[in-house]
Amino acid sequence: MSESKSKSETEWRAVLSPEQFRILRQKGTEAPGTGKYDNHSGEGVYACAGCGTPLYKSTTKFKSGCGWPAFFDAIPGAVSRHEDRSMFMTRTEITCTACGGHLGHVFKGEGFPTPTDERHCVNSISLNFKEE
Repeated sequence: MSESKSKSETEWRAVLSPEQFRILRQKGTEAPGTGKYDNHSGEGVYACAGCGTPLYKSTTKFKSGCGWPAFFDAIPGAVSRHEDRSMFMTRTEITCTACGGHLGHVFKGEGFPTPTDERHCVNSISLNFKEE
């Protein structure tokens, strides 16, 4: 799916809704508590809304209370990490490895009882759920 990274802005605008484009391509953030997957449950896989690459298994999703879907781990190789120094702080941005779409941020050491001690805080609009 490497061709997904080479799509032009016009090509991305043609396949994404305006809100998906704002978040996936312009690194926006949806308002907390508004995304359809924050309280979602079910068995399956959460895939990138931009390119369809599987990103997270439902077995790694947990309720963090942050207002966005939270996962403690991604499917190996599906998510890339980048230093983000915006908003007057340093965070770790997470993107889809296949298309480069912005997913959200990952936080570590918050005390959640998860195997990785990580919280992948992901915008719902960056995801599509595929039931098993």
